[in-house]
Amino acid sequence: QEELVESGGGSVQAGGSLRLSCATSGSLWSSGFMGWFRQAPGKEREGVAALSAGGKSYYAEFVKGRFTISKDNANNTLYLQMNSLKPEDTAMYYCVADSRALALEVVVAGTGRGLEVWGQGTLVTVSS
Repeated sequence: QEELVESGGGSVQAGGSLRLSCATSGSLWSSGFMGWFRQAPGKEREGVAALSAGGKSYYAEFVKGRFTISKDNANNTLYLQMNSLKPEDTAMYYCVADSRALALEVVVAGTGRGLEVWGQGTLVTVSS
């Protein structure tokens, strides 16, 4: 069973930054894509960003220019650098991996239903 382990969540004031990490095995890294979703209390899960094994990225409109998705191949770790955080970014953030070559814009526009492997989530709280 493949596993994703997120870390890096926490509490920050509006305008601040956090970097989320997602550690994974090499087998998840070598094909398909990985990404980040989030779910705020009382709201549906939404896509944030995704990164293909080939290095192509896609972002949700509401994080463009503020968040950056990247990976460290040597350490099999996916990152989400979050800058200029807003109270509305408060949510549980989940790392996801899928071995299929899905269209990233479709993945990020969806709720993540049916994607193959999920992490346990890390909580981000942004205060005003």
